[in-house]
Amino acid sequence: MTRIITLLTDFGTADGYVGEMKGVLAANAPDCALIDIAHDVSAHDVEGGRLALARYWHRFPVGTVHLAVVDPGVGGSRAALAVESEGRFLVGPDNGILSPAMLHPGARCVSLSIPASAAPTFHGRDVFAPAAAKLAQGVSLDALGTMCTTPIVRRTSEATRRPDGGIAGTIITIDRFGNLVTNLVARHGGTIEVAGRSMPMRRTYGDVASGEIVALVGSSGLVEIAVRDGSAAATLGAARGDSVVLRVNP
Repeated sequence: MTRIITLLTDFGTADGYVGEMKGVLAANAPDCALIDIAHDVSAHDVEGGRLALARYWHRFPVGTVHLAVVDPGVGGSRAALAVESEGRFLVGPDNGILSPAMLHPGARCVSLSIPASAAPTFHGRDVFAPAAAKLAQGVSLDALGTMCTTPIVRRTSEATRRPDGGIAGTIITIDRFGNLVTNLVARHGGTIEVAGRSMPMRRTYGDVASGEIVALVGSSGLVEIAVRDGSAAATLGAARGDSVVLRVNP
């Protein structure tokens, strides 16, 4: 079976950085299929990379290697990691981008050694790509580095219960449609409050007229606020980090 290596970065495609990584992967794992997930994550946006990774990493076949590099701390004190979780492998910096996989029971990680020859500004090419290629070629996780003994960086934003019974959350990302994706999980409906507006939960975007605001559970299982045929971010003047409140129906 052909192994798959996926790539997620904030490098863009105009400067050749992705090409360099692909060259290393092709040279060291020539029989593997390379799949570009995205290279237009906003520059230095580790949280955006984490949320993108959370959507897809477990959708791929067992044995897939996910290479995720959004690494504003490259060359600094942050560790370089390889992770095994749910039968998949993930490689990237220890800045929280790999958090989605580390939340699963049984997940393991090793700290990769940094070769003396590695450019301190490009671990994606010189550290992470070679490690991903080895995993795709069947090298065991344990052979790549030393087992992590100190806590790794995890990025999670959990909703909290308010004294008045509401559930306080936050906007964790805004997608390309201007939808406000929150960290709230609604299983039984309710009302969402955001930017001074209150609206009942709906099932689909089509439950409101064009131009109207709608709150619903998106495909990720998280509550999102959208404007049908428009941008909720622009309409509400909302930004990542803004507060939202869920009031659950009895």
